[in-house]
Amino acid sequence: MWTECCDAGSRTERRIRAKKRRTGPVCRRSQVTRGLTLAEKIISRASGQEVRAGDLAVVRVGMAMSVDSIAPSVIKVMRQELGVPHVADPKRVALFVDHVAPACNISTAEGQAEVRRFVREEGIAHFYDVGTGVCHQVMIEHGLARPGEVVVGSDSHSTSYGAIGAFGTGMGATGIALAFATGKIWLRVPESLRVDLVGSLPAGVMSKDAVLQLIGRLGIDGATYMSVEVHGAHTLSLASRISFVCMTTELGAKAGMVAFPRQLLDQRGMPDWLFPDEDAVYARSETIQLDGLEPQVACPDDVDNVHPVSEVAGTRIDQVFLGTCTNGRLEDLQAAARMLRGRRVSSQVRMIVIPASDTVLRDAVGDGTLATLLDAGATVGTPGCGPCIGRHMGVLAAGEACFSTGNRNFRGRMGSPEADIYIGSPLTAAATALTGVITDPREVMPNKAAHR
Repeated sequence: MWTECCDAGSRTERRIRAKKRRTGPVCRRSQVTRGLTLAEKIISRASGQEVRAGDLAVVRVGMAMSVDSIAPSVIKVMRQELGVPHVADPKRVALFVDHVAPACNISTAEGQAEVRRFVREEGIAHFYDVGTGVCHQVMIEHGLARPGEVVVGSDSHSTSYGAIGAFGTGMGATGIALAFATGKIWLRVPESLRVDLVGSLPAGVMSKDAVLQLIGRLGIDGATYMSVEVHGAHTLSLASRISFVCMTTELGAKAGMVAFPRQLLDQRGMPDWLFPDEDAVYARSETIQLDGLEPQVACPDDVDNVHPVSEVAGTRIDQVFLGTCTNGRLEDLQAAARMLRGRRVSSQVRMIVIPASDTVLRDAVGDGTLATLLDAGATVGTPGCGPCIGRHMGVLAAGEACFSTGNRNFRGRMGSPEADIYIGSPLTAAATALTGVITDPREVMPNKAAHR
């Protein structure tokens, strides 16, 4: 119960008690007999009773996360508006300095200093300061997001945790403050959109291309407040799975999760119940044919303005950005390095590479990937979000165009509202850096080995 984690005399507790007397922990709209989707199963476990799409449930949070750009607001809401002086369980709270790291100005530095003070006061062990990396990458690397749990974050791309079988979802400052204060949240159980991946990715095409094709097909509101349940993605690498479910946020999804076959759960170290039932009911289904899929590019100024690369090839680019929670992993850097080995980035382009974590950075140094990128003319920055949100480390000027491996390209996202942002895969980014214009990676690949 929420009240177990609140101060005994707080107004918050009294309101919650009154609501509990009226509704109970779950508000069931109807009783039905059918199997459960992944979202329904995870939320049922976290709430302590079976729930279905449309039900309201109070759930235990496995981990609640916040980042430097939002955490000061979370702290203020928890302590001042909720009247709760301390987090309910420091072991289930994680804080990151990643969005503007290192700080770019005094106000940003002061906000980050407030986060560090809060961490010391609360005894929070899961604190990751400048240079550790992007929150979502580190949450998975360090095992803070766990299969079968509800994991919430103050960043919308917390859907990334679905790559390892968690129900990951983004929330605002008030929702995260409640999770900090009580260890629980309430939510409406989402309907599920089933997506089946059929076939294999061809050479020069990555999971980023597959999810961009889906976003272009359905639109930015194509899965509003739904759980996108992806079947057939279990054969992809972890990095590729993260890229796919991370981008489900751009469909308006509440969560994105990879469905693993039941027979693989034990060898993957996942709970034996973490599979969708055969008779689970989905709001609708979509299929992505991977065989023959062409590299995709999201064009200005909407992420659902997606076109095959052949339709936009030749578009001039000033900056190429390889990184973010979507595509800053070792596999992504390696793919770009294979494309650029022994070559030079166009003199008309600046290429910025931001590893998603310090682990990725160390591994890229160890296997020579970083040296290859540097030799090609790329610039490498501190692990973190980099220029993704347009605060530092690669802000765009008016009239400039950037090809990014990030996730959003609305006007002003990376700097000037008069700049253009194109989004695509690491392979397409590397090919574009090589030529100075948007380029189909299949046309300049040094060999025909498949990159997935």
